[in-house]
Amino acid sequence: MRPIALGCDHAGYDLKEFVKNHLLSTDREIEDFGTYGPESVDYPDYGMRVAGMIDRGEYERGILICGTGLGMSMVANRFPGVRAALCNDLFSAIMSRRHNDANILVMGGRVIGTELAKQIVETWIDTRFEGGRHRTRLEKFC
Repeated sequence: MRPIALGCDHAGYDLKEFVKNHLLSTDREIEDFGTYGPESVDYPDYGMRVAGMIDRGEYERGILICGTGLGMSMVANRFPGVRAALCNDLFSAIMSRRHNDANILVMGGRVIGTELAKQIVETWIDTRFEGGRHRTRLEKFC
């Protein structure tokens, strides 16, 4: 798997750092596109940076984190080649990959804790797209 692009705003900073360290500890390659501290920033700047790279094919997958995950989801899904899924539970993480071939995982740093986030990330990375009828459905809007 190619490196995973990470991005967050100030509200997602702590969870992004936890996720980043977890991924590095499992020998996964990541690229951190900020933010790099808890100071207030505008989430669209970081969401657009990661989503743009996914849209252009520079990265296959990304993870975005903001306070609720809602803002990052809205920003990322404005890019035609992006299928960003807000997943604050394991079932959503599984289905976002299995049926929707999500290429960006979005989580809420003020919504979930670190252990659940770790499980969501691992599940999302490991779940494969089923294709078939789901590919046909994606082709209608991708």
